[in-house]
Amino acid sequence: MRPCLRCRPETAPDLATWRGTSNTISRALSLIAEGTLDDEETGVGQLADRLGIGERQLRRLFKQHLGASPIAVAQTRRILFAKQLIQETQMPLADVALASGFGSIRRFNETFQNLYQRPPGALRRKTSAEAFSASAKDAGLTLRIRYKPPYDWDAMRSFLEARAIAGVEEISGDVYRRTVTQDGAFGTVEVCHDPERASLRVSIHFPNVRALPAILARIRRVFDVGADVETIGTHLSHDPFLANLIAERPGLRTPGGWEGFELAMRAVLGQQVTIAAARRLAGQLVSLCGERMPGTDFSAQPLTHVFPTPQRVAACDLGALGMPGARRRTLHALAEAAIADPHLFRPSGTIEDTIARLRAIRGIGEWTAQYIALRAVRETDAFPASDIGLLRGAALEAGERPTPAALLQRAEGWRPWRAYAAQHLWAADPAMSNTKGAERPADR
Repeated sequence: MRPCLRCRPETAPDLATWRGTSNTISRALSLIAEGTLDDEETGVGQLADRLGIGERQLRRLFKQHLGASPIAVAQTRRILFAKQLIQETQMPLADVALASGFGSIRRFNETFQNLYQRPPGALRRKTSAEAFSASAKDAGLTLRIRYKPPYDWDAMRSFLEARAIAGVEEISGDVYRRTVTQDGAFGTVEVCHDPERASLRVSIHFPNVRALPAILARIRRVFDVGADVETIGTHLSHDPFLANLIAERPGLRTPGGWEGFELAMRAVLGQQVTIAAARRLAGQLVSLCGERMPGTDFSAQPLTHVFPTPQRVAACDLGALGMPGARRRTLHALAEAAIADPHLFRPSGTIEDTIARLRAIRGIGEWTAQYIALRAVRETDAFPASDIGLLRGAALEAGERPTPAALLQRAEGWRPWRAYAAQHLWAADPAMSNTKGAERPADR
């Protein structure tokens, strides 16, 4: 039985052990983690609509799987985040209240008094070697994002390094850095691994503390810290072939996209070219229509741009990319679709609904839709069966490459974790040991 959130808030569903109980719940938790219920105008009814179910059914699922209502889960998430900010930083308490989504300082104080029988300030540790003496507005904010071990950091770092877009991302040693923009503000994030504490150390430089939950949600999505790899591995290991792959890489995660539109553009740029070529094209796209970071010394600073918004891509002449006209039209179609539907790349309905919604965009076929669903929407059951890397990885068992239809049939037994099976097949693909990577199919 799940523990009571009110009695034990540290067991909030941000932790990996809550994942996998229900695909609908997993999608709902992802939306809540991004602050969907922090907006007073967004209620449980709107959340249920986004998930394609009724409000009563959503409440029933939350009660069944989590023992709490969606509002209670959202409130617990805010409380735990505020507690983390209080204990791990020296951020002023007024900023903590704003950053954690409380509507007022009074409500913030009342909540902590009721839950912990003490005011928020009493929870602050008097000494912390890692605490910053200034707010996030001045010097930056350092936090830890914990995960459930094991964690294959080398695989994650290699994945990001092979695809890092010049000007937007950088891998230096074991540190991943990238630019961030939200609501017209600009900043950067840095992420490194701390295996001794089973966590990622995250430094955020951003002027608006209210954006912290959304930025942290994106970091969690990219680095897949919410995955319960033990549960996933146990399920997939019923297949003897996958069992061997999982034994070789027990902590392998499925990297996500920083932002849905960015990932979708990367997917289209990566059609019929190697990973290295797709990376170069993405860098050209950023130079062509990305926005420059303000106050940047371009001669010394590797992070100079933010990835272009749908509006900037839609208004940009992509002829300079030297790509086939059909793919340029697909990029523009993606931008127009993202402008028309701001929630295009967020969980909504079933995975079949997601694939159908993406395939309705001109130039987006099955492979691209599945890939976007896997990396951007974070559908745990997405599976681009026609991917060359997956087919090569699967060929290691029988010695010959299966057809996409045969692989898809084999993958039925891997539901609802086919995305993680795909990651293991990609890792097993001999061509992926080459940093240039494999050529991906194009949708026709």
